[in-house]
Amino acid sequence: MAALGIATGGSNWFSALALGVTLLKCLLIPTYHSTDFEVHRNWLAITHSLPISQWYYEATSEWTLDYPPFFAWFEYALSHVAKYFDQEMLNVRNLNYSSSRTLLFQRFSVIFTDALFVYAVHECCKCIDGKKAGKELTEKPKFILSVLLLWNFGLLIVDHIHFQYNGFLSGLMLLSIARFFQKRHMEGAFLFAVLLHFKHIYLYVAPAYGVYLLRSYCFTANKPDGSIRWNSFSFVRLISLGLIVFLVSALSLGPFLALNQLPQVFSRLFPFKRGLCHAYWAPNFWALYSALDKVLSVIGPRGFLRCLILCALSSFLFGWHVHEKAILLAVLPMSLLSVGKAVDASIFLILTTTGHYSLFPLLFTAPELPIKIVLMLLFTTYSISSLKTLFRKEKPLFNWMETFYLLGLGPLEVFCEFVFPFTSWNLKYPFIPLLLTSVYCAVGITYAWLKLYVSVLTDPPVGKTKKQ
Repeated sequence: MAALGIATGGSNWFSALALGVTLLKCLLIPTYHSTDFEVHRNWLAITHSLPISQWYYEATSEWTLDYPPFFAWFEYALSHVAKYFDQEMLNVRNLNYSSSRTLLFQRFSVIFTDALFVYAVHECCKCIDGKKAGKELTEKPKFILSVLLLWNFGLLIVDHIHFQYNGFLSGLMLLSIARFFQKRHMEGAFLFAVLLHFKHIYLYVAPAYGVYLLRSYCFTANKPDGSIRWNSFSFVRLISLGLIVFLVSALSLGPFLALNQLPQVFSRLFPFKRGLCHAYWAPNFWALYSALDKVLSVIGPRGFLRCLILCALSSFLFGWHVHEKAILLAVLPMSLLSVGKAVDASIFLILTTTGHYSLFPLLFTAPELPIKIVLMLLFTTYSISSLKTLFRKEKPLFNWMETFYLLGLGPLEVFCEFVFPFTSWNLKYPFIPLLLTSVYCAVGITYAWLKLYVSVLTDPPVGKTKKQ
């Protein structure tokens, strides 16, 4: 728990939120876990028991190592703690091995590494504008944002029930965003470069990072209307950014280049032979990548944040072999925008509600049914009520169509969980609940993407205001 204290900065309510969610994570330790639990146990065994030259060739288990080298070294570091819990979990040939000590280590490793996420949330909260008069009004958006991030329903079920390390990785991304808001561009670029070598899914949002750094860091001055001054380009800054990317990549890939194994590493990271779709119920559709055009015209940290979310959502909707959990790549950054403007709050609520509900099929065992329903209801209820209160002087966050759609998730859940299993179709067409969930949530996620796109196109650029 002491690790949580580094992020508090004297805010008692932040400490309480962080401590509370940590206790909840501990309570979730005995719950169901997916095959990802065995995936990471196998990676612990591979990196601990085998020389580096065999890491990306080992195929005893079907769950081969397919994350970038930094994550492999992360597993290697964890394995040296794991050996004090249960040495047998580090045997490559112990397929599907599980023990109470293995369970405790794996679960606590996720909880412990979430300390980075807690720190990143605290740094993001410091970037919230305090434009409203009075201390109480300034603290309220920070409190809401802290709850939306620390208690995010999707992270809770994906990391601490289903089992993954998204909190730790999301912490790196949020911390890099915070550094941009704090004008610490080099540090933000370094953090994102490191993140790419932990998990290559973040390539989805690399265009937003690249364009933002070019325009806001390499160009040292902008005109009053927000356009760039072409004579203010700094080649020294560009070379510095390139050097950061090169050094991080060299540190990550260098050992495998020396072993002449880069083709093998890349074949694991980009397995195109798997096919177009990762899971048929993932709420997405395949098409051309279409966010980059708007990225080129946006300036400033908030504009960068919008572009990052558009890149993440566009990649989720149009990407190849998309993992359903990738929706969190858009939901978490959208939380930062939700406390700034009413329109962003509306988009966030639609996106997070449908995105989180789309994760329900990940937890399909009976004991987790009440847990996922209660946790999502609590998170969604708080999100809606707090953001409505924050923007109570503006127009309603939802129109009648959006309200009707979100309320439709209730009957959908009742049918999928409590009606369909007792129908004659259950044995003949078992995929129907997943199909309905996919289609219904795809509508909401696509709508949120379109609404965000429209808001970006219609909002005035930095330095301009709308005509009265």
